[in-house]
Amino acid sequence: MFQYMMGLRSLVGLPAVLLLFGVVTVFAQTAAPSPVCETKNGTSCEECLMIVKCLWCQKTKMCITYPVSTILPQHTVCPLNDARWGRCWVNFQSLIIAMAVVGGVIIIAFLVCLFCCCKCEHIGSTRFDAKMERRTNKMKGKQEERKAEMKMRHEEIRTKYGLSGSNPYSKFS
Repeated sequence: MFQYMMGLRSLVGLPAVLLLFGVVTVFAQTAAPSPVCETKNGTSCEECLMIVKCLWCQKTKMCITYPVSTILPQHTVCPLNDARWGRCWVNFQSLIIAMAVVGGVIIIAFLVCLFCCCKCEHIGSTRFDAKMERRTNKMKGKQEERKAEMKMRHEEIRTKYGLSGSNPYSKFS
């Protein structure tokens, strides 16, 4: 029993040590950001953008760390028309315009599909309702014809047996 407890204690201590080691590693990585992008100043756009965190300013030929606190780089850092990120041939202004157009097309396509689906569903139910109404009218017409035929046969039977006049049983009431 004692050996089992000692083995259990070592198993509990191992994850705690691993967790502590992981936290220390994360803090060590985040505590000392290295200015890697700034070392690429004066080089080419391709060399700067090999590092994902970097932003190349075409006008000033500077490689700077991408300002993640703001989504877009400020105009004082680098104008949007001169900013390059990811690829040297795409500037931020064109990228924003293209993304806005693609996003707008996707939203419009979604709304058109939604409208068409709702409209088609409504048309289908309208067709079904019209079909059921025609079927109901047809059945009512047949029922009226049968009633008229039955009434005519009853009249023929009454005239055949002389019952077409006044009701012969009316004198008993």
